[in-house]
Amino acid sequence: MATIEDLEKLEICVGTVVDAQPLPEARKASIRLWIDFGAPLGVKRSSAQIAVHYRPDTLIGRQVLAVTNFPPRRIAGFESEVLTLGVPDADGAVVLLKPDFKVPNGARMF
Repeated sequence: MATIEDLEKLEICVGTVVDAQPLPEARKASIRLWIDFGAPLGVKRSSAQIAVHYRPDTLIGRQVLAVTNFPPRRIAGFESEVLTLGVPDADGAVVLLKPDFKVPNGARMF
């Protein structure tokens, strides 16, 4: 079983999507995201398999939750620096997690 200490190792923060573009090179329909986490993290990149429910233009300005302390991964030639979080719908397509109200960029989940 996981402990509260295990959860505390993860830095899950809120950021605002400032740019989004299709990632056609990915095996599954994906979108490149640039997410502003505020100081000190700044803008980080993420590849997200969210193209079933989202279009790039509808993501700009949206707040999302992401794990910010995983090592970067290269996905379809794109360096993904953070893991944007979501949950599957009934068909397995990703639905993004977001706060109910606007919060400061960089706010850490607890």
